[in-house]
Amino acid sequence: MNNPLHSPLLDNVADTVRYALAEDIGTGDITAELIPPDRMAEARIICRQHATLCGEPWVNEVFKQVDPDITVEWVLHDGESLSPNDVVCIIRGKARSLLTAERSALNFMQTLSAVASRAKTISGQVKHTNVKILDTRKTIPGLRLAQKYAVQIGGCYNHRIGLYDAYLIKENHITASGGITAAIRKARELHPGKHVEVEVETHEQLKEALAANADIVLLDNHTLEMLREAVRINNGQAKLEASGGYDIESAVAVAETGVDYISVGSLTKHISATDFTMLFD
Repeated sequence: MNNPLHSPLLDNVADTVRYALAEDIGTGDITAELIPPDRMAEARIICRQHATLCGEPWVNEVFKQVDPDITVEWVLHDGESLSPNDVVCIIRGKARSLLTAERSALNFMQTLSAVASRAKTISGQVKHTNVKILDTRKTIPGLRLAQKYAVQIGGCYNHRIGLYDAYLIKENHITASGGITAAIRKARELHPGKHVEVEVETHEQLKEALAANADIVLLDNHTLEMLREAVRINNGQAKLEASGGYDIESAVAVAETGVDYISVGSLTKHISATDFTMLFD
């Protein structure tokens, strides 16, 4: 796994935060105006449940954009386990600024920690196998890179980022392209440096994809018996990815079939926000 702290996934943090703040603050925080402008404060962000922490770069950027004079002292860092009432960080600065930044900072932290927590749980369940759990493009619009960062923090892996960095030739692409072999051949001609993955529903389609030298074959909605047979047919020729609405419970049995990857859309779409609060001292 790449180090997510030195990753292109962090390239749009400032832009994402800028949009979030504009959405929340609009023409100004009128409630914060009730507080004297020079009043200083210290606050703590506290977690209220067991979780895996994630969101540090976004939280830092929120406070920085609201007021560059705010300081954030992290007690715990991304990837660390949290227990109820753990202090995550201490923030110091003008009271107005802390309150204006509060909700946006917590929104990023609660969402990304939820993704990281789910990823950590499922990666722990399959650690006795060689499988890699992959995310999907089923992400919150505008937060794809952030959620994919959180997936890595939780110990899982990223599938393609978008439609541009790798091929994923699915059923409708195959039909419109004239078949699996024709689609793979055209993909190699257009972008020879890109990985080519093709979705199959039967073992006959798997054999055709292998004959056409697909890099990865996506085994869609296969039973466990079908997955084991696909692993036998493949015999290490291509990477095999299983997909089909798997969750934390069902992924274990799938991992034990010997596939290389399992894509799990629920990593980023079936999440429940982690409970954080910010309290003034």
